Amino acid sequence: MDRREFLKRLAVMGVAAGAARLVMPEELWAMAPLDKPQPLVAKVQGAHFANITSDAVQALGGMKKFVNPGEMVVVKPNMAWDRTPEMAANAHPDVVRRVVEMCLEAGAKQVKVLDHTCHDARKAYANSGIQAAVQGLKDPRAVVEFVDERRFVEVKAEKAKSLKKWYYYKDILEADRFINIPIAKHHSEARLTLCLKNMMGAIGGWRGRTHVGLHQNIADMNLVLRPDLHILDATRILLRNGPSGGDVKDVAVKNLVFAGADPVALDSVGAGLFDLKPGDIGHIVKAHELGRGEMDLTRIKFV
Repeated sequence: MDRREFLKRLAVMGVAAGAARLVMPEELWAMAPLDKPQPLVAKVQGAHFANITSDAVQALGGMKKFVNPGEMVVVKPNMAWDRTPEMAANAHPDVVRRVVEMCLEAGAKQVKVLDHTCHDARKAYANSGIQAAVQGLKDPRAVVEFVDERRFVEVKAEKAKSLKKWYYYKDILEADRFINIPIAKHHSEARLTLCLKNMMGAIGGWRGRTHVGLHQNIADMNLVLRPDLHILDATRILLRNGPSGGDVKDVAVKNLVFAGADPVALDSVGAGLFDLKPGDIGHIVKAHELGRGEMDLTRIKFV
């Protein structure tokens, strides 16, 4: 509840309980939770994907707001699938390259680009176009790394409702900054995969197990995994047969990039691309209930 509603309920409870003393308004106010600030979502449209990515981050204050000089950054795009860019199964290489470039311009000591893929990692990295795009920067600080299964560590999440402990990638947990680059697309089990769902590529263990109670598990893993910045790639979206796709007939070109720090707000906005409401997606609702962000579209500020 917001601060105003809290005050109303507290006053009613005081009357119902026959409060022994009168609580003054200023005391009520001091006891009330602070109003949550409106989450900002940058929305930029255009045919030049690198430019609209830059513009979206700039609208939030620029990459220097998120990355400081000398920091180690992990960028996790969706590049889990052995699919070429036009198939819309992975983040677009131009979007990823520009994000990495902006991190370097902000003074990052190193930028690691990685994903725990579903298809063979060597094929997924290459055919997504992301590996070549990042290496094309020819900057030794930017590296594309394959996930090392030995580097997953068990983490307990006390506030989780289902995924109380699981295996998370150590490099992400230890990074100074973590940037998430999902693509907006259909998913056969989760219904949609956007910012929250993209965290599946940062966990280890038997990932098939997490599909039992999938929506709560997605919300729970986002208690541990907290990217500093999300870049939602909607340059083209996969409308059907996700998450891997494979047919350009299932793809719609939108020429959009969204950016923000609130994954629930971004996913709530992203759902609209598929003519869905935030409440239609279970993990959006559950992540909101866990306090991971705002799903009320009227409380989201676009920039």
